[in-house]
Amino acid sequence: MPHDQQIREQAVAWAVRTGDPEFADWEGFTCWLEEDPAHAAAYDRVSLAVAEAAEMPPLPVGANDEDAVPPRVTRRWLGGAIAASLAALMALGVWQMSDERYTVETAPGELRTVALAGGGQIELAGGTRLLLEEDDPRFARLEQGQALFTIRHDQTDPFRLEVGEDTLVDAGTVFDVRRTASAMTVAVSEGAVIFNPSAQNVRLEPGDMLTSAAGSPDYSLRKFAPAQMGEWRQGRVTFENASLAEIASELSRATGIAYRADPGTAAQAVSGSILVGPLREDPRALGPLLGVTVRQADDAWMIAAP
Repeated sequence: MPHDQQIREQAVAWAVRTGDPEFADWEGFTCWLEEDPAHAAAYDRVSLAVAEAAEMPPLPVGANDEDAVPPRVTRRWLGGAIAASLAALMALGVWQMSDERYTVETAPGELRTVALAGGGQIELAGGTRLLLEEDDPRFARLEQGQALFTIRHDQTDPFRLEVGEDTLVDAGTVFDVRRTASAMTVAVSEGAVIFNPSAQNVRLEPGDMLTSAAGSPDYSLRKFAPAQMGEWRQGRVTFENASLAEIASELSRATGIAYRADPGTAAQAVSGSILVGPLREDPRALGPLLGVTVRQADDAWMIAAP
């Protein structure tokens, strides 16, 4: 039996078993996920296809998750319905996805790590959507949010990351990328990254940060402290002359709490470094940390300049 087909069948079998409310072998399931990065990728694709077929959210499991999914999550799933959906999907081949691409996504406030076949990993911040290709582990596309890439360099087969209309190519690298509606920012702490090699062809070295405006060839380049890169993994977010609109968007992704900028002062820029943990306890704690006012308005917390 071909290796890929065997992995797919194993993923289907695990999806059926974990869909049973009485399933308890989480240790065995975790060991299987960690045996090979392809296992988690196959399981994610099966779970996503089943979720779409059954109109339910996919199982939130991926490579290198710190904890196995607790039984309370899978109890929302009906084992019989999952088995039926999997049988139908296997018969039709729908879950294989004809373009061989699949999406890994995090909810606001959620962190996730995806292992890459052949080495390396991608760490996703909250509110991030990443497109991967099963047959090409040297490609990814960041649709939205932020991710930290630790890439095994291969000069003959460089890793390529698409971000909107821009392309980043690694040169043995650890780098962080953030995509918003208005811009893309990439920061490098190890190795090097080539920004749009067929156009601007800018080489970024450790300590370089490049920001590219969406839909424009314009970009800016500046230095940053490499120690700050990826600090969001420890629950810290740093802003440097960021508008209140940008801060509200970033904090919403990082905390899972809905923040909004007051329209009258949304363009006001502030700087600061904060831990997001206390904000989950009290969203108003942001006020004294950044010197802004925070008030509850409808379904969100409104940030405004004093």
